[in-house]
Amino acid sequence: MSLESLGPRRVLDNPAAMRAFAHPVRLALHELLLRGGPATAAEAAREVGISQALASYHLRQLARYGFVEQAEARDERERPWQVTEAVQEWSDAEPGSETSAARGLLERVMAERALSRLVEWQRRRQDETGEWRNAGGIGNSYVYATTEEIAALGEALKGLLEPLMARAFDPSDRPEGARPVLLTQLVVPLPPTGRPE
Repeated sequence: MSLESLGPRRVLDNPAAMRAFAHPVRLALHELLLRGGPATAAEAAREVGISQALASYHLRQLARYGFVEQAEARDERERPWQVTEAVQEWSDAEPGSETSAARGLLERVMAERALSRLVEWQRRRQDETGEWRNAGGIGNSYVYATTEEIAALGEALKGLLEPLMARAFDPSDRPEGARPVLLTQLVVPLPPTGRPE
């Protein structure tokens, strides 16, 4: 299985698209459609906890930049929305460029969202069954690596995740007891300490 088998993917290099995507409500709507499949603005609004008008506005903004599109209508009245691709990647950007600033904003918003999900999980953890109670958490690893090794690690992780990501699009592939899990990857190059390491 490859990323191509998960459907289209897109490398984001448009600063306006990155800034448009860097909105907590839009990220929540995109995630909802990715996890649950097509949904109308009314259904999405109920799930995300916002008004239908606000959901419609943000879905139209996501559509404007190609993150979602209208799906085949179930009936004449309600038009569902669906994601256009399963995977987004960010392009390399020149330091100080508009693209670099937009990428930084998007990464910050996504990291803040992931951290808030971790805090929410910690509040719910005691109510989970034993096996799920210990499934979530956070870990730190300090490594010494070259940029080539970090890139290779990223590709290896993609390979491990691809079969699990494919289950988002085919519920029949999900084993009994499977549920959505957010995996956030943070790669943070640290400055040298100024002494031999």
